[in-house]
Amino acid sequence: MMSRKIIDASLLDDDLELEADVVVVGTGAGGGFAAEILAAAGLKVVMLEEGGYYTNQDFTLLERDAFRDLYQENAARKTKDGAINILQGKAVGGTTVVNWTSSFRTPANTLAHWRSAWGMEEYTPSKLAPWFQEVERKLDIAPWTGEPNPNNDVVRRGAEKLGWHWGVMRRNVRRCQNLGYCGMGCPVNAKRSMLVTTVPAALDIGATLVHRVRAEQLSHRSGRVNSIAGLAIDKQGRKPTGKKVTVKATHFVLSAGAIGSPALLMRSKAPDPEGLLGKRTFLHPVNISVALMPETVEPFHGAPQSIYSDHFLWPGGASVGEIGYKLEVPPMFPLLSAAVTKTHGAEHAKMMAQLPNKHAAIALVRDGFHPESVGGSVELFDDGSPILDYQVSDVLWDGFRRAYLSMAEMQFAAGAKEVYPLHTSAQAYTSWRQAKTAIKMLPMEPFKAYLGSAHVMGGCPMGGDSRMSLVDTLGGYRHLENLSVMDGSVFPTSVGANPQLSIYCFAMRNATALSRRLKTKG
Repeated sequence: MMSRKIIDASLLDDDLELEADVVVVGTGAGGGFAAEILAAAGLKVVMLEEGGYYTNQDFTLLERDAFRDLYQENAARKTKDGAINILQGKAVGGTTVVNWTSSFRTPANTLAHWRSAWGMEEYTPSKLAPWFQEVERKLDIAPWTGEPNPNNDVVRRGAEKLGWHWGVMRRNVRRCQNLGYCGMGCPVNAKRSMLVTTVPAALDIGATLVHRVRAEQLSHRSGRVNSIAGLAIDKQGRKPTGKKVTVKATHFVLSAGAIGSPALLMRSKAPDPEGLLGKRTFLHPVNISVALMPETVEPFHGAPQSIYSDHFLWPGGASVGEIGYKLEVPPMFPLLSAAVTKTHGAEHAKMMAQLPNKHAAIALVRDGFHPESVGGSVELFDDGSPILDYQVSDVLWDGFRRAYLSMAEMQFAAGAKEVYPLHTSAQAYTSWRQAKTAIKMLPMEPFKAYLGSAHVMGGCPMGGDSRMSLVDTLGGYRHLENLSVMDGSVFPTSVGANPQLSIYCFAMRNATALSRRLKTKG
C-alpha cells in the first residue's frame, strides 16, 4: 500500500497548486464513489473537501462535538425564511458519516415518473438492478436483523394494529453494535460510510485528498473548465486562512450536494441558457409527532431507524396528484430534542424529564411530483455563500396535516398515553378522537408547524431534454463539456425515500461510464 496523500489545507503556509486528470469536489455519497472508480481506472484524482478529516477516534458521541465538527453550519442550517431546519454533513465522507444508515432503492414509481416526465429512459428498475446490487454488496447493505429498538417498534405495533404496510429497513452496516449514535459518527467503524470505504480505497490507489478547502470557483472558457480555485479554511471550519488552493485538470466532477454544487456553478457563472440552475431544489420536508408511551422507550439507544411504513407514500398508487409521505422515526437525543420541542419553562422541563418514555414519528413528505410542488431555489448571499429559499405550497401543507393525523393514529394504536404534534398551536392529546378533531383545526403555516429535513435534492436536474435539464443521463453538464455532476442535485424531484442509496447507485453507474470515456481519450 502506498503512502496516503492527505493535505490539511488549514495548515498550509503557502498557496497550493496541483494538477490532476480529474478533480472531485466533495467526498460524500456521490464524490466518494466517483473518486474511487476514477482512481481505479488509473486516472490521477484530487478530492477536495470543505470539512475536516475525522476518524472514529474523534467521535465522542456528544451532540455538542458532532454538531460543531460534522455538520454544515454547526447543524443550524435553515431555509431562507428560517422555517425549515436542514441537517447536512460537512466532513470527509459528507453526510454518509452522520446519517442514520437507512438504505432504499429508488422507488419504481419515482423512476417511472422520471422516465415519463424527464426523459430518463435508461433509468428502469431492471437496468439499475445490477448497479444497486453491486453497491449493496460493497457497502454491506442488508435488512436489519436485530430486534427494532422500542422507538421503531411503535411503528410496527401501530401499523400492524391498523392493518397498514410496514417493513424492515436495510442498513449499510457491518458488525453493528447497536449503539444508536449514528448521527454523531460511528465510533466502531461499523457504518459503511464513504469515510471508511471509497475514500480510503481511492487514497490507497494514488488519489490525493485536500480537506478543509472550500471550492469557490470554476475557471472556464469556450465551453471547457480549466481549473478550480478554493480557499483554505481554518481548523474550526469557519474562516478562510488567506491561503488559496488551485487545481488544474482534464475533467471536473461536482459532488458538493444539492446546495453546494448549484452554488459553486452559480459563483462560477456557469452557462445556464434555460435558467435552470439552483431551481427545483427539493427537500423531503418532515413534520414530527411525539408520543408519551406507558413503557420505557429510551429513543436514544439502538439502531436509529429499523422500521418504516410506506402506507401513505403513493396515495392511490399514483406518482402524481395527492402528496404522499413515508413514515419513519428519528432518534431523540437530549440536545436535539430540547431544540425541536416548542415549549418553554416548566412545560419544557416536564417534557424533557419524560424523554425515556418518549417516542417520535416523522413523515418524509414527497415533493416535486405534483404540478404545484415545485421545490425551492438556491441563492447566493453577497459573500457567495448559499441559502435555500423554500416556500411551502398549499399541497404540501395538506400533506403535513394528513401526516400529523397518520402519525397520531399510529401512536395511539401502539398504546400511547398522550400524543403531541410538534406545532405551536397543538397540545398533548389523550385520545385519537381528541387528536383527530384538534389536528384538523391546526393552522398549517411556517413557524407554527415544526419542519426539518436531512435530504436535499435537485438544483442541477438530470433528464433527456436539454430544455428541462442541466445534466444529461450520464451526469454530464450540458454546457461545459468536461464537467460532470454526481450527487443528489441531479434528481429532478425528491426521491420519495432516503436518498443515499440512489446517489451511490447513480454515481457508480455514471462514474464508470466516465472512467471509460476518459481512458479512451487518454
